Amino acid sequence: MSTLERVQAALAGREFTSSVSREGTLVLEVEPAAVWETVRRLRDMAGFDTNTFVTAIDRFPAEPRFELVWQFLSSAHADRVRVRARIDGTNPHVRTIIDLFPGTAFSERECWDMFGIRFDGHAGLKRLLMPQAYEHFPLRKDFPHQGIEPDRLYREWDRARRERPVNRDLPHTSEKH
Repeated sequence: MSTLERVQAALAGREFTSSVSREGTLVLEVEPAAVWETVRRLRDMAGFDTNTFVTAIDRFPAEPRFELVWQFLSSAHADRVRVRARIDGTNPHVRTIIDLFPGTAFSERECWDMFGIRFDGHAGLKRLLMPQAYEHFPLRKDFPHQGIEPDRLYREWDRARRERPVNRDLPHTSEKH
């Protein structure tokens, strides 16, 4: 049975369109509200047991602005499938899949950190690469190439560090013996 046949059987009664990527991977396009159920069926009924990545593409200025992409591997069948969903740019969000694939947690955090896409139900959705107080999303196409206030956060951190009292009761570690 081919990948497409397995996927069609698993997604019977669900709406999706399919295509094949340049390298031969089956690609499914679904509505954002259908992502979780699609992924569950791919896991439970088509044998896709590993999420290999979650990423996003910013299609600015087009709407829907963001394209989310999940890729899954079937170890038993040695094949892959991608799921794509387009989401709007005004309040980008989609349901998390970490209850289906716990290892997806860091990929979803990276999408939040770089693109500002929320994963509803993700209990630990916080910055992964950028400082927690950073107010911008660097992989959005409208992010300036020169960055935004590149030293402001460092200066705030350094000022707070210098204002903290030094604990003089701790042993000094630079003594020579």
